[in-house]
Amino acid sequence: MKATILTLTMAALAVASAPAQTTTRLTATKANDYGLIYTLPLTEFKVTIAAEKTVRTPGEFYQYAKKYLADTPVTTPSTSWRITSVVVNPAAYADDGERYSVTLKGSGAPSMTVSDSNFPVAINDDSYEPDTELLPLPEAVAPQPTILERPVARQAVTPEMIQSKSSAKRAELAAAKIYELRTNRNEIIAGQADAMPSDGAAMKLALEQIGAQEEALTAMFIGTEQKSVEVRTFTVSVPAEGEPERVIAARLSQLDGIVGSDDLSGAPIYVTVTPLSVGELPLNDKGQPRTFPKGGVAYRIPGSADVKVTYDGKTLFDREYEVAQYGVVFGLDPSLFSNKKAPSYLHFNPLTGSIRELGTATQGE
Repeated sequence: MKATILTLTMAALAVASAPAQTTTRLTATKANDYGLIYTLPLTEFKVTIAAEKTVRTPGEFYQYAKKYLADTPVTTPSTSWRITSVVVNPAAYADDGERYSVTLKGSGAPSMTVSDSNFPVAINDDSYEPDTELLPLPEAVAPQPTILERPVARQAVTPEMIQSKSSAKRAELAAAKIYELRTNRNEIIAGQADAMPSDGAAMKLALEQIGAQEEALTAMFIGTEQKSVEVRTFTVSVPAEGEPERVIAARLSQLDGIVGSDDLSGAPIYVTVTPLSVGELPLNDKGQPRTFPKGGVAYRIPGSADVKVTYDGKTLFDREYEVAQYGVVFGLDPSLFSNKKAPSYLHFNPLTGSIRELGTATQGE
């Protein structure tokens, strides 16, 4: 059982959890001079963009669509793209300037768990699961065959249509077949067909076959539309002091979809990282910043930033996140974690190196 002293949580909202990280347990022993080495992380952002691709293709009889179906057909082949969703999630990478070796000498063999990137996860608590709450990502969708690319399209074509060499005649025969199928469907529904299906399941199957053939023949006049979704993720760095807050993360090309930021065939997708707050050192009783404790366990007091994604003058994503770069590094007295009677435990935020929870283990844990 644990008695909690302090709990800190991320300000950013989240709705899903990333898979648990792989962690390694480091134990302070005589063999390593009771020293545990770890690195604090810095923040970057993973910008995931989903774009829908629409391919429109004219049908064989598009020039007869208004005559026979009184409908407006696709007349020229076209491909278009539009952004359907954008998700930004924070990520961490090593801050090479903030690597620490902390000495935790105690009879209880203090330990630290670190991530596979050597970021601190916990001290004296192997059970802590460092799952990071992240927004769910959009999923790619592969293009599906159009109705004219399915077997039913061949089934709908009559022998007379195949034999005719005249496009106008084939269109006339196709239109006649459409009207015949509609009549057959109405007769089945009304129970007046010459050969009624034997039961409800057979009726459902018959109506589905009629509907599919009608759809295929109709597509020969008005054309087809095929949709798919492409998803790509780009990394955006937190701008350093003096750098522009807005960068081009990617571009959207109406020919090639989502492309890199240097591909001028596409319109720019901007990401703006605006600082909102900076981390501050804790103050002593005199209102002055406290000094880093000797041999202290370093952690980050992060700042925050607003991350906005825009395209074509429209805001597609806007959210506040903690940012390690806008913070400061402070430390905890290492004796907290090697106290024989009541050693403390510590949970880190693996994305920023900040404190999530600091507490002491009580008797009977």
